Amino acid sequence: MHLTWTDSTDRVDWDELSALYRAAPLAHKEPALLRTAFGNSMFKRFVFDADRLVGAGRVLADGIDVAYLCDVALLPAYQGTGLGRQLVAALLDCARGHKKVILYAAPGKEGFYASLGFRRMTTAMALFEDQAAAAARGYLHDA
Repeated sequence: MHLTWTDSTDRVDWDELSALYRAAPLAHKEPALLRTAFGNSMFKRFVFDADRLVGAGRVLADGIDVAYLCDVALLPAYQGTGLGRQLVAALLDCARGHKKVILYAAPGKEGFYASLGFRRMTTAMALFEDQAAAAARGYLHDA
């Protein structure tokens, strides 16, 4: 493995990033929407193995109070290697100084984030564009 880390979007092929999210598997995210989301994020990290995009993540933040860690994904062949832990650590380092860093984990990944110090919130709630689909994927529970 010859890993290269960057916060620049210059090398990012947005179709390749979209394929990474499907493979991870997280969700189908359109390339143009990913370009906008990453462009509007205060912090971002991309990991390349040679010329192949193998990992990505971003942080939405206000610079003072709250940072939202989101869209952290690795290709399956790189999962379980410690690279995900390194990616999250790099993003958390960027968000240092915020009073709180929040995230919502894909169902089944809560243990990974707990091992990094994240704890469940008792009052977290969400509105999704498609509430029924989010509930079916395990992201929502009845109040």
